[in-house]
This record gives sequence, C-alpha cells and structure tokens, in this order.
Amino acid sequence: MPHRVVDFFRSSNDSIHNIKASVQRRNSPSPRSTSPERPTRHSSPASSVFGDAPDHNTQTPHSTAPAVKMAEPIKEKHKDNHSHHRLSFPSLHLGSSKSSKDQPQNPNASLDWKIESPPAVMHGDKDNSTGALVSGQLLLDVKEHNFEVDSFDAKLNIHVIQKKPFANHCHQCSNQTTEIISWTFLNEPTILSKRTHEFPFSVLLGGHLPATTDNSLVTIRYDFVAEAKPRTGPAIKLTKNIDVKRSLPVPEEPHHSIRIFPPTNIAANLHFQQVVHPISTNTVTLRIDGVVRHNTDAKSVEYWKLKRLSWKLEESMETVAPGCEKHAPRDAETGLPSKKGSKRTDARTIAHADLHNGWKSDYSPSGSIEMEIEYPLTPSAKTACDVKSEDGTAITHQLVVEMVVVQEYAPTAHPKNITPTGVARILRMHFPIVVTERAGLGVSWDNEAPPIYQDVPPSPPSYSVDVAYESVQSMDDLSLNGQSQDGEESGAASPANKRE
Repeated sequence: MPHRVVDFFRSSNDSIHNIKASVQRRNSPSPRSTSPERPTRHSSPASSVFGDAPDHNTQTPHSTAPAVKMAEPIKEKHKDNHSHHRLSFPSLHLGSSKSSKDQPQNPNASLDWKIESPPAVMHGDKDNSTGALVSGQLLLDVKEHNFEVDSFDAKLNIHVIQKKPFANHCHQCSNQTTEIISWTFLNEPTILSKRTHEFPFSVLLGGHLPATTDNSLVTIRYDFVAEAKPRTGPAIKLTKNIDVKRSLPVPEEPHHSIRIFPPTNIAANLHFQQVVHPISTNTVTLRIDGVVRHNTDAKSVEYWKLKRLSWKLEESMETVAPGCEKHAPRDAETGLPSKKGSKRTDARTIAHADLHNGWKSDYSPSGSIEMEIEYPLTPSAKTACDVKSEDGTAITHQLVVEMVVVQEYAPTAHPKNITPTGVARILRMHFPIVVTERAGLGVSWDNEAPPIYQDVPPSPPSYSVDVAYESVQSMDDLSLNGQSQDGEESGAASPANKRE
C-alpha cells in the first residue's frame, strides 16, 4: 500500500510538470527541438488532455519499437521529478519553530520545592474556619562553584480564570490575579557554593479564601511562582499549583424533613445525609403517610398509589465576570471604569434515575409507603464541591425527588373492587445538599499545635510513702568510713608483712 501512495504523488507531480511544459511550448515562438527525448513528455496522460498527440514533434525516426524506447525516458523522468520536486502539504506545519512553552534553561542551577506540611484543607465554613497552613522549602541546586545570584524571591497568587469572560478574546477579562503573600530570600548579589541550598517558606491561608475549583464557568487555583535571577544566563523559574480544599463536618445524625401536600393528607418523611462527598453512595429513607382515606358517608375507601418515583441531583453555578479597564462600562459621572461585571450562570444534572418499583405499600387503615433511594456520585460525573467566595462565585447542589400518585377507590364492603378515579398528582420536593471534601486523617492546623508553656503540668505526683531522710547516711559519710576501714586493714597487715 505505501508504494501505491508514492506512485500516486509521483504521477501527479509528473502530470503538473508536463502540463506546464506543454503550455510553455505552445506559447513559445522559438523552434522546437526534435531530440528523441522530447516525445516522452508528450506521451504522458497530460498531453492527451490538451490534444498534443498529433503534433509533428512526436514523430521519431525510431518508430519500429516505440514502446521500448518510451519506457526508459519515463523512468528517467520519474527519477528527475523525484529528485527535484518536493511534496508540499499546506495543512501540515513541519517546521522547527520553537514553542512558546520552551524556555531556555540555566545549565548551572535548577530550582525545586519540597512541601513539608500536610495537604491544605480548610476545616469548617468560611466564618468558622481557621484556614490552612502550608510550609515547605525551596531547593536551589547549584551545579558550579561561585554561582552568583542577584535576587531570589517567590509569591503566592490566587488565579481566577473566567471561561465566559466579560469580553471575548481578552486576556485581562479572562484572568484575574490577586497576590496573597510574597517572600524575598535574596535581595542583593550573593555568591553561592556548589551544593543544594534550602530556603524555607510558610503561609497561613485564611479561612475566608475559596477552595480550588474547576467547572464550566470559572477556574480558581493557587499559583506558587519562584524566580532566581543569576548574574549571567537565563532566570531560573519554578511554577507550581497548591490544591486547597475545604472540608465541612458531617453530622452524626441524618437530616429529617417532613413535606405536606395539601389539599390531600399525604405527608412525606425523609431521612438523609445533608453533607456528602464527591465520590460516595448516599441513601435517602422515604416514608409516605396519608395514602388511605375512609369516607364514611359514601362508605368507600380512597387510596393514593405510587406509580413512579424519580430523583436527580442538580448542580448550580454562578459567577460574576468583571471587565478590565478597557472593556468595563464607564461611570456616567466620573468617567472611570466601574467594577460591575456580567453575571454568568449554569446548571447541570449530576445523577438521576426513574423508579417504577422497589417500594413497600401498606393500605391498612393507617397505610403508608416505604422505600430507600440510593443516589451515587461517581468519578465520571466530576462533581464540584460547594464554593462561596466574596467575588460572587457560588456552587450549590440540591436533591429533587418527584413522585407521581394516582387516586383509586373501593367500596368498604368490597375492598378488592378497586376503581381508578382518574385523578393524579405530581409531588415534588427539593432538598439542599452540601458536597464537600473528605477530611481524611488530617485535622485543623491549630489542633496540631504543640502544647504551650501554661498547658504543661507542674511536676510528677509526689510519693505516698514518707521516707525518713534523717536516717539515711550521706554519700560523703559512706565514702569516708569506707576509706578509714580500708586504711585500718592495710595498717594491720603491714607489720605482718614486714616480719615475713
């Protein structure tokens, strides 16, 4: 198959060349040569298109074997076209142009970081959270001796990317950056030795700051940018993202909600977890009361039967896309750009299901309908956690439960003779759901702090048995008595030794 593709391109190039040559020969007034190699150009398929076959230049003195003599020049022509004509593909860019992301690297040093703190998780809502602590070290690996650095600094920014900006194709309308903190490690020229230099950094992210999110309207992320400027060579840069999450406590008891649907006597009791996680399976316990009504005057019984139940989990997003100084609307009085923006909203269904069975029905005098609903949140749904920031960005979730019930009646004397009345109702309920990250094994940074001096207990407890310290001999007395006894023994033994 590949050789057919090559032959196709070769034949197409040969045809174009012959077409141009035949047109030039027609327009040129100069006499044409009668060399035996020219007829091969007119014998190509292009010459038949222009009707050049009966030209007098096509006659050759070697007419006895034209097929043999034409085959060799055709091969030579293909070789010439293959060697002199290149294939052109306008839609393909095969150039060696450098990408904008390819930045020159400094061969004398490299920059990296090491995070020493646990994952950045804000525990509690923005009003009660103490924030998240992030600490680590910047590692500047110097690969040569006497490496001189003019300055070395770093900063942490909140980067908000509007996916539906105030003005399309405007970089400033799409990107808003707010600096949280900056560090200056070296503010004057410094000579560094050949080793890995460590520069510690730490920051306390306030509890009011939004968590990291990425959805169809907006992206909020935390960018850590460090830059070292050497005396010679390109700058050494490091760009990292810090994933900041928020975790809300999960209540121990499920939330209990009651919904009443007048003018009927139907009441729905639900028990469900109001705080869920992005990847989890949650259960809703549903009990419907008031489905049986006795009519003593008509001597009949009315039933409400559940025919269908559907549920869905909706995600609502909204944000305010601000305009830059160029595109923001001007104030009529001052003429300055206002800080107003355009509101952007979006909604989607994360999970849903329609159920036609799976519940228990009891049509006794105190009848009820009971069932359990499981709604899973899968990773493929890419559920975004709840967010509420000061710039107008908010992400909320709600669980919608919809039931279709029909009314039937039967005589009191014959309860099995059920007749539909043709009355049906749609019962719809909405419940707010909070989607938050799991806390895991981590706790808030203020609970991890070591005890302060006032929290240290005074001393170990005293012994319950009193010891008479007066009766205990001191170490000095024991040592002196021991030396005196040893001296007496040695003195007593010395005369005997002398006599011997």
